[in-house]
Amino acid sequence: MNPTTGLNSISDALRAWVGRTFAHWQGDLTGGLTAAVVALPLALAFAVASGVDPKAGLYTAIVAGIVAAVFGGSPVQITGPTGAMAVILVGIVAKYGIEKVWIAGVMAGIIQVALGVANLGRLVKFIPYPVTAGFTNGIAVIIFGGQLNNFLGLQLPRSDHFLSGLWQTLTHLELWNGAAIALAVVVIVIKLFWARVTTAIPGSLVGLVTATAIATFFHLHVPTIGSIPQALPMPQSIPHWNDFGLIRELINPAVALAALGSIESLLSAVVADGMTVSEKHNSDRELIGQGLANIVVPFFGGIPATGAIARTAVNVRSGGKTRLSGVVHGVALAIIVLTLAPLAAQVPLAALAGILMVTSVRMIEWDAIGLLLRATYADFSVMMLTWMVTLFFDLVLAVEVGLIAAGALFIKRMSELSLGKVPETEVFPPGVPLELTKQIAVYRVDGPVFFGAAERFVTFLRDEPEVKYLILRLRYVPNMDTTGLVALEDIYQDLERRHCRLLLSGLQPEVQTLLERSGLLDKIGREHCFETTDAAICALNPALAVCQRGDAANLSSNEWVA
Repeated sequence: MNPTTGLNSISDALRAWVGRTFAHWQGDLTGGLTAAVVALPLALAFAVASGVDPKAGLYTAIVAGIVAAVFGGSPVQITGPTGAMAVILVGIVAKYGIEKVWIAGVMAGIIQVALGVANLGRLVKFIPYPVTAGFTNGIAVIIFGGQLNNFLGLQLPRSDHFLSGLWQTLTHLELWNGAAIALAVVVIVIKLFWARVTTAIPGSLVGLVTATAIATFFHLHVPTIGSIPQALPMPQSIPHWNDFGLIRELINPAVALAALGSIESLLSAVVADGMTVSEKHNSDRELIGQGLANIVVPFFGGIPATGAIARTAVNVRSGGKTRLSGVVHGVALAIIVLTLAPLAAQVPLAALAGILMVTSVRMIEWDAIGLLLRATYADFSVMMLTWMVTLFFDLVLAVEVGLIAAGALFIKRMSELSLGKVPETEVFPPGVPLELTKQIAVYRVDGPVFFGAAERFVTFLRDEPEVKYLILRLRYVPNMDTTGLVALEDIYQDLERRHCRLLLSGLQPEVQTLLERSGLLDKIGREHCFETTDAAICALNPALAVCQRGDAANLSSNEWVA
């Protein structure tokens, strides 16, 4: 190839990339700057909620925000510390310490990259709605309860579990600080009602500045976040990262961080897709981008991060359309750290508590609670089960238990809905002898065959011992898995033992191929498989008038005539 031609191709590709990146630079600049303003108090608040220095939250928002924006699969996703991640981190920090959290964060990032490379990003779409609503509500309650300590102005040591920390706070209520409570209330009121004044400036930032100004002016004795270095995050080494014994110890926290980070980031990307008409997200690439961010950020003193739904929504609503908006968000936060770090040191912890309390109340899926109550009590029970396990145990176990409960419920529904006996009046024409209607039973199966339906045939045979022929309508069964195949074979063998013949009608190509490969079709007998249920009945009793006319195959069961 001509070197000049190759250089021209690279140049053209580079110009095209620059053109795409900066095509919407004005909207990206506005969106990124607005998201940075919103992210500033939240990064501080979620770092405190995680049990780490506030600077770690800022460093996370800067580094992870830029890395995930460049390498992630969503063009408008804003990444940083979040409340859901704080719920897990506070326990890990209390148990292991910040240095081990860095190691767990790198491990979690590697797991996320592996999930993305394995094309498993789409699996998040299969998490049932009651499960996501349940753990989201659980996270909200934990965040709210975890901030009572700062709301009351207490300085109690952190606990490794939500309930023990809550109990510790409730047993020390006599130590409450009135000034801290007053500042928190001021922030809550401002955050709740500021939107009526303007939406150009976020209420959380206004409340934070107001509370800090009040505390400084009146010299209030309330806990503050402390000093923040007026410097950019710089690379550092992670102690003991090559200790394999420690890696084995941290594998469970790493899996928890990876699972939660993946779920929240992909859910946030889906929300962003619904708000924009631009390029939709690539779930596998998003996992890779989030994983790379979590691998890199511990080397800059940060904590594991995820895609943030609220900040992503602000970015989109403010005009962000490409990855440039996420980069702008990170750079803007870096500039804020360089210029305003001394002022941030005076921020009262009670002000951050007020912000997080309002955020947690808004996190609760109130609409989901009402919807599930109106829909089915079974789905509502799955949500409540996931919610309670989140509160009393941990988030990962809650997701596991919720998925198991939802799966069991799904199988139960399929076993109930996929099988139903067709009434004699819909199968037989008027005037057919009563003996014939008692000897033939027709069951309709809708949807994939599930093993839960097998037991119903056994019950049916006990209740109707006079039946000599069982016809299964399989017209609306598009596929069958191995479990369904084994269940069908069990049904066939049970019928044989009871001297009852099994006939099949309306086999779909995929199901027929599976039965042929397994040999079950030959066991049942190809002569016992029919195109229609009417043809099967005619084969059992050719004396019917409609069978003698030869047009049974063209009639549905409710079109029979004597």
